[in-house]
Amino acid sequence: MDGVDLPERIGDYAVERELGSGGMGTVYLARSRGGRTVAVKVARPELAADPHFRARFRAEVDAARKVGGFHTAQVVDADPDAAAPWLATAYIAGPTLAGLIAGRGPMDEARLRLLGAALAEALQAIHGCGLIHRDLKPGNIIMAEDGPRVLDFGIARALEATRLTSTGAAFGTPGFLAPEQAQGLEVGGAADVFALGAVLVAAAGGQPFGEGTPMMLMYRAVHEPADLSALPEGIRPVAAACLAKDPERRPTPQALLDLLAPMSTAGPTPDAAAHPATEISPATPPPALPPTSTAVSAAVPAAAGGLAEAATVSARPRASVEDSGPPGGKRPVGWVVVAAGAALVLGGAGYAVYSYDDASFPPATHELVLPESMVDGAYGRDIESRLPPDPLPDDAGQKGATHYSAAYTVTSTGTEKGVAFRTVEVYGSSGRYKDPEEHRDGLMDAMTVTGSETVGDPPRVIRPAGSDVDIRCETVDAKTVCGWGDANSTVAIGFTPSAPLDVAAEETRRIRAEIRRPIATSTASP
Repeated sequence: MDGVDLPERIGDYAVERELGSGGMGTVYLARSRGGRTVAVKVARPELAADPHFRARFRAEVDAARKVGGFHTAQVVDADPDAAAPWLATAYIAGPTLAGLIAGRGPMDEARLRLLGAALAEALQAIHGCGLIHRDLKPGNIIMAEDGPRVLDFGIARALEATRLTSTGAAFGTPGFLAPEQAQGLEVGGAADVFALGAVLVAAAGGQPFGEGTPMMLMYRAVHEPADLSALPEGIRPVAAACLAKDPERRPTPQALLDLLAPMSTAGPTPDAAAHPATEISPATPPPALPPTSTAVSAAVPAAAGGLAEAATVSARPRASVEDSGPPGGKRPVGWVVVAAGAALVLGGAGYAVYSYDDASFPPATHELVLPESMVDGAYGRDIESRLPPDPLPDDAGQKGATHYSAAYTVTSTGTEKGVAFRTVEVYGSSGRYKDPEEHRDGLMDAMTVTGSETVGDPPRVIRPAGSDVDIRCETVDAKTVCGWGDANSTVAIGFTPSAPLDVAAEETRRIRAEIRRPIATSTASP
């Protein structure tokens, strides 16, 4: 769209229109002096002011320029030293895979095999240059006339180095995040293979980990088997291998090519001309670890037919992939999700025990509870979104903590009282904290940082009347999020629809008074 703030030129490129915006900044359609069309991604002002972003951006762009292959959008130019750093990639016309599925329905097995093989080739090219995509999903795949193209690789580490995410943030899209990525651990090329498996399920019309909040999707990715019921039976073993919980058990991109297209034949290409030009979104990925080497045996017929000729397929009985754990029957226990700096343990037992000086932590005087209703019955707890309380491992910043997560919906009582919100998400933990406000900020980031978020009201610290703690609030997209951090509890609360920050802060004060309760003296200091 045209606008008064549209720049005339970015580097040597004449800007024609805005394509969109996201976590990195704004994307423009532009032309080179020789008439070549490019997508130019310009960093946000706050990123431009961050020297860590510039350093990482320069290093990642240098690596991304080396990526070739048939299935990626080539990085053609960049200026990390510009007042607003920018990156130019070849502009690829065509619908996204997400748009194609929405318009034409799920793909049949032949098209799924072609799609999987094309994505495996793209990952080979990306990993071969020392990069990992980290955000492979249907919205980042363009169905061009000559086959699928993978977009948005090259600067994930630059984004991760900024204040947009906290230390240990899980960068990517819940529902496509590998377990190790959702945990905030260092990841390798196997994380992209996991995402490829999730993309195949999505292209077949399914959802590998169902619907729900980002936290619930990450919980399922770590703990629960993927739902493969949408996939044709012939391709389920391949997708199941990609979606293995243990990265060492996933096939390499080369092994996937052998499985999906052992005797590839040329087929018609997608008809992108019938679709509007696709918006190119800001990029994403980082230094790679060696890809995994586990092979998978499956009978795979040759793929044929163009991907854009996606046939609608009927629903199938539920199928799932159960991870059997690493070789030898030993399964990792005590999975930890680290989302934007907030350590969320999604497992049960099996944690290493750390010894920290009890005297350095505040005494335990309060704990969290999640009642069936809150604020005098205004909000009732949703049964469908229940997650059990989970103990957190002790570390240098927290001790004896337990994580809690729940969703609430306005009741008839709340409607009669005229409360401002329809839904309330509670996400937090109680224990003993050295820097509770840091934990609070991490929890709030986990609820708001997506890489493409729009900030409505920037963060503001409010002390409502009657509160003994500061409450930090902000509005991101259509949600207002508030949080507090005290010696024994750190909580983020998401309110929808969004509302003035003062209103949300007051509602947070009322909720805090109900869910934060004193501990009996005999158990106050574990």
